[in-house]
Amino acid sequence: MRKRGSYKKNELPSDHIYKRVDISRFISYLMRDGEKSVAEKVFYEALEEAKKTTKIEGLEIFEKAMTNASPLLEVVSKRVGGANYQVPREVRPARKFFLAAHWIIDAARKRKGMPMAKKLSEELIAASKNEGSAIKKKQDMHRMAEANRAFASFVR
Repeated sequence: MRKRGSYKKNELPSDHIYKRVDISRFISYLMRDGEKSVAEKVFYEALEEAKKTTKIEGLEIFEKAMTNASPLLEVVSKRVGGANYQVPREVRPARKFFLAAHWIIDAARKRKGMPMAKKLSEELIAASKNEGSAIKKKQDMHRMAEANRAFASFVR
């Protein structure tokens, strides 16, 4: 049985350009093989590229993209009387950011034929306009939660 209680949340330092913790977390999710400086370079280049393309501040595009890609509901598997049900529930704020960031990064990595900074900037721009793969993934999750709304009473 899982131990219930409090735990110490890992505090990340803020990034060195914008002084924001959420950007630092995004860069950590973007990082591969412990190469944080490479991830930072890719992220900041992506914001510059997005600014050049849209004439809107890169930070605004990032915030709008994260807001648009953040899910409100998710489904959790729950066993009731020998059957598994997909029970919809609200998503915690920290998990919203985690899911949105991972969907945007995965969608950018799946694009082919460009440097990562360009792919990430295009995905951020698409998400800020409510388009792209990350938004489709969010909509699919909401659709599944809506379809299983009848099982919402199974939540603890």
